[in-house]
Amino acid sequence: MANRFLLTLCLLVAACTSVSPPPAEAQEKPVAIHSSALTFKLDEPDATRIGRLIWRGGIEMKADSPNFGGWSDLYVTPDGRALTSISDEGAWLTATIDYNAKGDLAGLSAAKIGQMHGLDGKLIEKKAEADAEAMARLPDGSWLVAFERRHRLWHYHTLDATPLPIEGPADIGRQPSNGGIEALTALADGTVIAISEEYSLKPESVVGWIGKPAGNGRYTWSSFSYATIPDFRPTAITALPDGSFAILERAFDLIRGVRVRAMRFDAAQLKPDATVKAEELAFLASPYPVDNLEGLSSSRGARGETLLWLISDDNFNPLQRNILMLFELAP
Repeated sequence: MANRFLLTLCLLVAACTSVSPPPAEAQEKPVAIHSSALTFKLDEPDATRIGRLIWRGGIEMKADSPNFGGWSDLYVTPDGRALTSISDEGAWLTATIDYNAKGDLAGLSAAKIGQMHGLDGKLIEKKAEADAEAMARLPDGSWLVAFERRHRLWHYHTLDATPLPIEGPADIGRQPSNGGIEALTALADGTVIAISEEYSLKPESVVGWIGKPAGNGRYTWSSFSYATIPDFRPTAITALPDGSFAILERAFDLIRGVRVRAMRFDAAQLKPDATVKAEELAFLASPYPVDNLEGLSSSRGARGETLLWLISDDNFNPLQRNILMLFELAP
């Protein structure tokens, strides 16, 4: 028993260790993604629901590229046909989403991978510069990307273009080095919502910001608090079709491993100086499929149902997985 515990402990420690991939050699190239189906609940094969989430398929993803991995955020088109993701090593990924006859997630095809540029127009290679943790698709189709370690916001017309710097909140640089903006989304009017993973000014909460467009790529920023519980911190946010928000909160320790809470809150809570208190939709932990879930997006299904997409960051560690999961939000 002691040896088994020691082995488990070693595996969990290794799973927390990020391994950097080799530098990107090309700006863009096709990549073949090999998908294998995930089992929703290991000890109950017929299970299809957890909390308010209905299982619509999941895949473990591997690819013929050493730069495939580290996926830290996710955007799925409103029609659910394609996705875009970014990694914490500065890579981006696009792919077509494939479904089975029931309309559940089956795989990805026509994928391409590339590396983002820095302000000098060169490919980003150093981890300190490449740590992209969150992105938002803006109304004009461009992208706002949040980086940590050196906390900043960059605006990309396309993810293979040279970005422009965006003036973020005044206190963006006060965030912990590895605990910056992980949750980022944009609304139809261009308003940006950002939430820090670890930056806190009040007990049992972290700081969030509301950015109102002010013209010429500028924003007027106000702050709010996002209520947290011990161990759990926000890693992703998406606006839902009904105007509310879904958010992921992640926790990890050596005994219990990775746990993730899928949360929801109404837009009416988002006000300057307010405290947002989200409700739990589902709690994901073993024996359900779970890993380092850091990306979240939403779309509409063929029946008009609300769909939630979750993607994980494997830290380029062979003991972790790149997984993509699809859930339907029950009424």
